[in-house]
Amino acid sequence: MRKSPANRCRDIERQAGYLQPEHCAPPPTLPHSDTMWFIRDCCGIVCGVITWCLVFYAEFVVLFVVLLPAKNLLYSLINGALFSVLAFLALASHTRAMCTDPGAVPKGNATKEFIESLQLKPGQVVYKCPKCCSIKPDRAHHCSVCKRCIKKMDHHCPWVNNCVGEKNQKFFVLFTMYIALISLHALVMVAFHFIFCFESDWTKCSTFSPPATVILLILLCFEGLLFLIFTSVMFGTQVHSICADETGIEQLKKEERRWAKRTKWMNMRVVFGHPFSIAWLSPFATPDHGKADYYQYVV
Repeated sequence: MRKSPANRCRDIERQAGYLQPEHCAPPPTLPHSDTMWFIRDCCGIVCGVITWCLVFYAEFVVLFVVLLPAKNLLYSLINGALFSVLAFLALASHTRAMCTDPGAVPKGNATKEFIESLQLKPGQVVYKCPKCCSIKPDRAHHCSVCKRCIKKMDHHCPWVNNCVGEKNQKFFVLFTMYIALISLHALVMVAFHFIFCFESDWTKCSTFSPPATVILLILLCFEGLLFLIFTSVMFGTQVHSICADETGIEQLKKEERRWAKRTKWMNMRVVFGHPFSIAWLSPFATPDHGKADYYQYVV
């Protein structure tokens, strides 16, 4: 079987004996489905806290600096409710992306018993990860931060303190989308507020002093513009990767395509769930990815 350049660095053998399963401890008992997944990485935790603080800052400025002094009550109620709902969905998506198992392969499953249970046929190949002592499913990659092999790993994102993989990609996409939406919404409201303040007395357009109001609005503009650009690019990149059924790592490594080709719509349904519904936009709806089959470990 011809090996692609991306596979030469992997520990590849055709027989279970050469994988040295005696060096691997028995795989740990799988956690219950209600056990929360959380990566104890200082950088990721700090980035996650910063993300929440920035969203709360935007919420504070929008409600108490921009909308509260507005003369039109209906304008304030509609925009305040819309912004708050989008901010809530963004934080909910962030929490689900951070606390959902991205598709980690069980540690230490490179045991003799497990390899023999795969019933390898002549010419079939399995991949072993020497770092976490696991048999890799096809399209899995090892993350040095999570210290696990992740199925369909796209990348490790410090902002969600987790890998983006097979089981949490939907929540990451929703997180980037909702952050982009609240950033755009905040910029539009700040622009209207600046116009309103220039046409009237600055002391009447905010409950804060004019210098404090200007500083708060400028900081919100900077934050909104920065994250609008960043999350919009990430959202577009993720949607393109989903439609092409090719993760970020596979694109960077130019890995040989060994999996079946599907339509773009089918690829979207695989990530967001079957069938298309309003649940695609909900961070509380978990898509059904099915159960892992043994054939995923064999190439």
